[in-house]
Amino acid sequence: MKAAELFVRCLENENVEYIFGIPGEENIDVMDALLDSPITFVTTHHEQGAAFMADVYGRLTGRAGVCMSTLGPGATNLITGVADANMDRAPIVAIAGQGATTRLHKESHQILDLVSMFQPITKYSTQILEPGIVPEIVRKAFKVAQTEKPGATFIDFPENVAEMTTDKQPIKVQTAYTSEAPAHKIEEAAKLINAAKAPVILAGNGVIRQGAADALTTFAEVLRIPVANTFMAKGVVPFTNELSLGTIGMKARDLQWFAFEKADVVICVGYDMVEYHPDMWNPNGDKTIIHIDALPAEVDERYIVAVGVLGDLTNSLRAVALKAKPQTASPFKAIRKAVVADRAEYSEDTAFPIKPQKIVWDLREVLGPDDIAISDVGAHKMWMSRMYKAERPNTCIISNGFAAMGIAVPGAIAAKLAYPDRKVVAVTGDAGFMMNSQEIETALRMKTPFVILIWNDSEYGLITWHQLRHFGRPSHIAFKNPDFVKYAESFGAKGYRVERAEDLLPTLKQAIADDTVVIIDCPVDYAENMKLTARLKDMKSPL
Repeated sequence: MKAAELFVRCLENENVEYIFGIPGEENIDVMDALLDSPITFVTTHHEQGAAFMADVYGRLTGRAGVCMSTLGPGATNLITGVADANMDRAPIVAIAGQGATTRLHKESHQILDLVSMFQPITKYSTQILEPGIVPEIVRKAFKVAQTEKPGATFIDFPENVAEMTTDKQPIKVQTAYTSEAPAHKIEEAAKLINAAKAPVILAGNGVIRQGAADALTTFAEVLRIPVANTFMAKGVVPFTNELSLGTIGMKARDLQWFAFEKADVVICVGYDMVEYHPDMWNPNGDKTIIHIDALPAEVDERYIVAVGVLGDLTNSLRAVALKAKPQTASPFKAIRKAVVADRAEYSEDTAFPIKPQKIVWDLREVLGPDDIAISDVGAHKMWMSRMYKAERPNTCIISNGFAAMGIAVPGAIAAKLAYPDRKVVAVTGDAGFMMNSQEIETALRMKTPFVILIWNDSEYGLITWHQLRHFGRPSHIAFKNPDFVKYAESFGAKGYRVERAEDLLPTLKQAIADDTVVIIDCPVDYAENMKLTARLKDMKSPL
């Protein structure tokens, strides 16, 4: 068979359901082979959208999302989404066509050294130089992408190699496993917890990746230790659980920060430093840190580990809980109470434009515990991260490693393909929405109904927030938007404009019931941004 046909068989061998991408001249052999494959090729309008779809699909399922482009500009358009997946620890395999190997050594039309270009933003980047090595390269790309810590891999496939023939076959898939933590490390961690007077748990993205949310909740309940989660670990402990302190990650002294200020022992579980740097919660470097994860900790002067428990998270948490003694005191109950009150403070607010806190509250009201909200990057992301009360893992998706704008709409398509029975809402600013709004057509074509909730302020709101904090005045952040209702209708989607705060909740309910792609244009009052900054600056400890 052709190498391209073998390549597709290898993808089938990896149980690939979808490939997101755009066809081109240099990947035509692969595209033709896909016509005879059960794999669904999702044709997108931009390669960045394709990469974001693969990114979110990988994050939600734990199986590598796959995106594909042609060479040159098609491949470079993948870069932002691939980098986002890699830094957010989402498994993804990116594939790009390439010119024939006979012209790679010289100046030639659309030729770039793609392997070198993708190397800094992937775990593995390679080129297929012979048809016989296709099975090994595909198997390695998926194995590396999906192994903790997961991330991106890249395959460059020259067009002349794709045309060559081979008698090779796909390689058997073998799933990597995480080993058990040594018994003496379990003992050491338990001793530190037993001696602690005010321990707190910092839960990171790794808890979700390793499917250890239930184990973490049980660990916290057995030992009676409160939990704060990072932006990317929302829902690892249900917000309704009395031990949940909510989300930490603002670059300011939020309520959860006071728990870390008073804590003597911080138990970091599945914590990635890209999520929330220890400078913020351990500024003096004086906390006793227990690192429970699959891999050793990153080196940082504010993250000196007293004991590392390295191995399968679920088993490690269970083993430590069996050895440690439950806490007898509850020093952070006042923080929990303050967080709950803070989240509900604007639930009845009727001001217009609508306050961010009210938008998040109403969104939470219409979504079930397993439904999915995907936040784009912008000022709204800070409010979603802080205010959205997640009850399950992977129900509030926030990009916070690479934090790339434009992820919400393509990400919602992937979420709906992965979980067709769940409600999905893309929560986005007007700027982030316009970056990949063309994928609305892709969503309609793929019959993936979801709601796009646009926080409309006609400017780059998060940048405005930073500029006002640093300089007291904004700079070059304003722009004009189209009529979002007419824009939705031009695609064949539906559109609504919110004109009173009281209308948001019923509009959200109607949009979900419409069972198609729906845009909601919701004016937002971002004067609350600077009010929050002032409030956090002057915040007193509830302890």
